[in-house]
Amino acid sequence: MHPPVKAKKHLGQHFLKDENIAKKIADTLPQSGFDRIIEIGPGMGVLTQYLLKKEQDLTVIEIDKESVAYLQSHYPELAANILSEDFLKIGLNALFPNKQLAIIGNFPYNISTQIVFKALENREIVPVFSGMFQKEVAERIASKPGSKVYGILSVLTQAFYETEYLFTVSEQVFCPPPKVKSGVIRLIRKENFHLDCDEALFFKVVKTAFQQRRKTLRNSLKLFELSASLTENKIFSERPERLGVAAFVELTQLVDQQRKTKTINISTTML
Repeated sequence: MHPPVKAKKHLGQHFLKDENIAKKIADTLPQSGFDRIIEIGPGMGVLTQYLLKKEQDLTVIEIDKESVAYLQSHYPELAANILSEDFLKIGLNALFPNKQLAIIGNFPYNISTQIVFKALENREIVPVFSGMFQKEVAERIASKPGSKVYGILSVLTQAFYETEYLFTVSEQVFCPPPKVKSGVIRLIRKENFHLDCDEALFFKVVKTAFQQRRKTLRNSLKLFELSASLTENKIFSERPERLGVAAFVELTQLVDQQRKTKTINISTTML
């Protein structure tokens, strides 16, 4: 059998060693609503062994060659479904055409937010997303308007998913132990996950607003060259951290309305 894998700092590896926690994370997946499970960063397979018991097929994506060799040795039944790839660089649609995917994992902390953004980009095929993050990141994703940690990740995630912070995990259940606590969250895609606005513009408005989160929207959204009459709307007197998803949708509609009016005016002038 392949010897245990040495954790690599540059990959942000902290191997979960507590079987009970691993089973609890596996059990965060609903029983149905997706075709295939995708585990990111399985390491030595402590979570993988419980995912293999699920009804759906499992694919694991692992960038560390040593971990891949370990998994091939210890889980021969999984060998054909081990991808030695960088999750952030793969095309999910191309790899899993016409499949609905549940993404799960004990995510490497150094790329965990990028993993969330990739899931959001692929929301059409990702109805379920569940796993472990650094506690502060997990709290940020699940936080509500008015919270000090509420931000870009909170709004964009909650626009498309029902978001739930499930439980906190101690540093001591990892080898080597990280310097921070961890938190497990679950995202279930909303039944209607299409916004009543230009979604690409929605992303841009949210990101721009929070780049200067202490300023009112009247000041933080100057990039969009909004008219004085538009910014008289009371929503522009708010700070971004006080706005929920519905308010950001309304804000996007206002920005888009002016953008379209400008385009029409320019086109008319050119006639």
